[in-house]
Amino acid sequence: MSFDPRYPQPQAPDTRARGTRNRAIAIGLSAAVVAGLVTFGSYLLLENSEAGEKSDDASAAQDGKHPGGHGDSHGDAKGGAVEGLRSWDAAKLDREHVAGPVDYPMKPPVGGDHNASWMNCDGDVYEKPLPDVNAVHSLEHGAVWVTYNGTAAERDVDALAERVEKTPFTLMSPYAGQEGAIMLSAWGKQVTVDSADDRRVEQFLTQYVQGAQTPEPGAPCTGGLTTVPQ
Repeated sequence: MSFDPRYPQPQAPDTRARGTRNRAIAIGLSAAVVAGLVTFGSYLLLENSEAGEKSDDASAAQDGKHPGGHGDSHGDAKGGAVEGLRSWDAAKLDREHVAGPVDYPMKPPVGGDHNASWMNCDGDVYEKPLPDVNAVHSLEHGAVWVTYNGTAAERDVDALAERVEKTPFTLMSPYAGQEGAIMLSAWGKQVTVDSADDRRVEQFLTQYVQGAQTPEPGAPCTGGLTTVPQ
């Protein structure tokens, strides 16, 4: 078979060029998919961050401050709002060490000047009343003080004692001068509860055992007084 030299002859398809073009298209599509995934991921992160900030702002707004300790207040979001919570301005609670008694404006006290020695508060349950000035020092270290008067049911006292013994940075004692049968106190915070199984007990412990209100975070609850001073 002969070919007329006057006419161009058909060329075989260039398979290498086609392969290069296909690879370029595949790379381009892959890059577009990756870019889309990165953009979508960034959008989700931004949405979650904004939602978290709004939640934090709402929680902060709920934590009411009552310098005089009057009225109800809400606690932090962690553990839920504590119904009936009373708060005092921590900046107005003095923290000097004193040798004698202190006349506290609330019973039990939630802060103020106190003795240089603290009561051990590493899940300690005391059967006798504690001196206010020593217990307040424990609150300064981040402890929660569980107290009860003579109207508290024995079963509630026993249940609370068991709970305290399992919880570091807590202490418990009778307190005849308090209004409520059972009360929980931290530095600048206090609530009266109805019974040992009142949900506010767990809420208060969750929020205020070494909570943000602690004036001396990191201070120990051991190495203090183990028995009630005479």
